[in-house]
Amino acid sequence: MTVMGKEQGFYQVFEVFSRRTPEAPLQHQFSLLAPNEELALVMAQENFMRREPVADLWVVKRDYIRRINEEEKVALKRLDNKDYRLTRGYGDLKKRWRKYEQNVFDEKEILSWKGEIRR
Repeated sequence: MTVMGKEQGFYQVFEVFSRRTPEAPLQHQFSLLAPNEELALVMAQENFMRREPVADLWVVKRDYIRRINEEEKVALKRLDNKDYRLTRGYGDLKKRWRKYEQNVFDEKEILSWKGEIRR
């Protein structure tokens, strides 16, 4: 196995993921070299859990993680047109609201009319 241009031989590459709380998303923490899954888990616990509180720890052999290829990336570009989700059209909302508030009658002005009919 080759990792970053180096031959690993006996060791395998594992990726370590963790959660700080049970509700938190998994976050990638680091990669490590170990001869098997059991030692990889022990090494991850020793290197990571002693530093931070952890609710969940996942150790996954890198070979088991599938990455999308270039052909599949092309398919993602078709799904990328999500401009309708952006809120660019509301950038001037504060300015428009201020203008609207200036045209609204306040209580003091309404009470000053005293029976006058305004058109």
